[in-house]
Amino acid sequence: MRILGLDVGDKTIGVAVSDPLGLTAQGITTINRKNIDADIIELSRICTEYSVETIICGLPKNMNGTVGEQGEKVLQFCDILKDKINIPIKMWDERLTTAAAQRAMLEANLSRAKRKKIVDKIAATYILQGYLDSI
Repeated sequence: MRILGLDVGDKTIGVAVSDPLGLTAQGITTINRKNIDADIIELSRICTEYSVETIICGLPKNMNGTVGEQGEKVLQFCDILKDKINIPIKMWDERLTTAAAQRAMLEANLSRAKRKKIVDKIAATYILQGYLDSI
């Protein structure tokens, strides 16, 4: 059983996948967004390659728990993805995951350029690991 974790942004989608036992999350790639069709084709390819059974998508919420503009965009993307890929999608509160990813990369002394390239993949890993830890 593999679970895919997504950190969906306007320009990129961070992607992580669980190990076969569903215990740990590993970041696998960052998709540079082109258009909705190309994004879904790439995600579909990844789902097939890793035999994904569930998708966990980070839902950006405001600190007061409400869903803002970016959260609405993610929900719309997931609705389209759900129609195109026959895999269950669960939303996961992603508040502060990008900040945690940035902090971890700063502690690892990664350059700003390197951080920019992998922050979404790391955030997807935090989202997925949070979900895995909860189950």
